[in-house]
Amino acid sequence: MSSKPEQMETHQANGAVLPIVPVDCLTSPDRGQLVQPSDFLGPDSDGVEVVVLESRANAKGVREEDALLENGSQSNESDDTSTDRGPEPASPLKETSFSIGLQVLFPFLLAGFGTVAAGMVLDIVQHWDVFKYVTEVFILVPALLGLKGNLEMTLASRLSTAANIGQMDTPKELWRMITGNMALIQVQATVVGFLASIAAVIFGWIPDGHFSIDHAVLLCASSVATAFIASLVLGMIMIGVIIGSRKMGINPDNVATPIAASLGDLITLALLSGISWGLYKELESKAYVNPLVCAFFIALLPIWIIIAKKNTATREVLYSGWEPVIIAMAISSAGGLILDRTVSDPNFAGMAVFTPVINGVGGNLVAVQASRISTYLHMSGMPGESSETAPRKCPSPCSTFFSSDVNSRSARVLFLLVVPGHLVFLYTISSMQGGHTTLTLIFIVFYMTAALLQVLILLYIADWMVHWMWGRDLDPDNFSIPYLTALGDLIGTGLLALSFHILWLIGDRDSDVGD
Repeated sequence: MSSKPEQMETHQANGAVLPIVPVDCLTSPDRGQLVQPSDFLGPDSDGVEVVVLESRANAKGVREEDALLENGSQSNESDDTSTDRGPEPASPLKETSFSIGLQVLFPFLLAGFGTVAAGMVLDIVQHWDVFKYVTEVFILVPALLGLKGNLEMTLASRLSTAANIGQMDTPKELWRMITGNMALIQVQATVVGFLASIAAVIFGWIPDGHFSIDHAVLLCASSVATAFIASLVLGMIMIGVIIGSRKMGINPDNVATPIAASLGDLITLALLSGISWGLYKELESKAYVNPLVCAFFIALLPIWIIIAKKNTATREVLYSGWEPVIIAMAISSAGGLILDRTVSDPNFAGMAVFTPVINGVGGNLVAVQASRISTYLHMSGMPGESSETAPRKCPSPCSTFFSSDVNSRSARVLFLLVVPGHLVFLYTISSMQGGHTTLTLIFIVFYMTAALLQVLILLYIADWMVHWMWGRDLDPDNFSIPYLTALGDLIGTGLLALSFHILWLIGDRDSDVGD
């Protein structure tokens, strides 16, 4: 039983002014049993009625705050509406198709132009000596570009959810989220960069049976340095974007993940090209530079681990968040193997400029959808809890794309952005004379078919995967996006390679594929 001061404080906190009967009147002389309500019937019926209601509520084990929640809300309409525990989602998700499209459009185009710039860079650097003589660098490209899905987009989704549910409202909470998450992605970037270099060495060795220790160390140094620096820069950008979007009244889920990708591909590919080129130049005269670079970044790991471990917001991810990151890296590396095999073929030389574009667009759109679904579920409970907002475990394509649900509405909007977006990006590439490919009608038809099929598959998988993970007590912010963006890299690269192969077989000479 609560004391009298505690009861007074509770009633005032709930915004209700109610008469209080002293605690001594509620108990028997030994204060061991509740007195029956009938013992207090008297002229002051109002006060007695309130005490009786409270006694019954407490006897049932219900907190006084919950028992008076409705009364307090009615007595003071200006109270904070956050006490509403109904199934209706919070206001950030009450959006029309137009508002969703308007908020997503600019970041989507910005991200698309970032992937176009990355494609133009790849089209140029593929002729550099380091890419010619250490072809395994091509295998690193999707794996390291996929870090934006493994790390930066996961960070953006995690922070967007935290911002939407009020976990970044105070300066103390904001600083705690920033320091913990920045240290976490540095740990993940270093480890994933190291593992990606090992995967590149293995995938490069299997087809040819050739192994060079100097090239292996070069790949390790280039991969780790690129992953570390890119994650540091992009992580800081992401934090600024999320804080700014909240202050401007924009849903961070709609803008954070595309902006993470807008500069992610370009920065990562530029860093990989520059660092690998510089280390390749030092390979003959200063062979010790590559091992020193590897040792330096690996030596920093304990510092980031200690910081992330001390932060309650990232401790769980530090222990349990490795499976999706590592598996996603392996999936992206498989896409890199396809890129390595096709780009080295003169008939498919024009494919290099389009690969970052189709992979980036698909990854950006599915990351937005996954982040939105995750936020929607977080507003109704915690992972593993049953939720009225969660659909069937295996949704049908109709429920994913044609229902009245807010997530189905956003899926339609995102899918409709594919064709106009890619047309703009293809025109940009053509006007910059990139890709060694003339945009004929048949080429555009095959390219658009591959892009639409990729996004269609990814949006359906996202609808299933996010809810599946939620029902198994896994936070989709940490687990879903790495898998989805990696699948986007693999599916996009595979479908694009298939399109180029078909065009070559049917003899589309007008498209000048590989010219």
